Amino acid sequence: MSEPTDDPTGTTAGTTGAATGAVNALQVALSAEHGAVFVYGALGAQTSQSRQPTLFGALTRAYALHRDRRDHLTSVIVAAGGEPVAAEPGYALPADLGSPAAVKVRARALEESAASTYAYLVANTSGPDRAWAVQALLDAAVRGLGFGGKPERLPGL
Repeated sequence: MSEPTDDPTGTTAGTTGAATGAVNALQVALSAEHGAVFVYGALGAQTSQSRQPTLFGALTRAYALHRDRRDHLTSVIVAAGGEPVAAEPGYALPADLGSPAAVKVRARALEESAASTYAYLVANTSGPDRAWAVQALLDAAVRGLGFGGKPERLPGL
């Protein structure tokens, strides 16, 4: 039996082995995806489909992708015998989302955060879950570039 360790959720894990650690990491990713879905919905509402079609399209695709990731993580956690963490009733939004530039900055921050979350998931899973997390990490890094991010050697770290 391993010693308990702190994880980013603020709980103590590790006493029941690697499977619990992987489920905890999946829960962290699910929690992040709940937030991303909420915030992308708000960002899309601040963008005009007719005046900023490229930005609106990018936000719409990001929203759908994060929603699909949320649903995938929920399924994986249930299949592992876990109880998926619920979404918060609301998430903090920046006060100034009145310009396309501000919306892009927030979307870029979301993708940078997603990359960090998926780097954590890569480090704490194996097999198909790890392969899925690697793809999610790569996608978040590339999507962040589309919102004005800078290329990084090791995105998410």
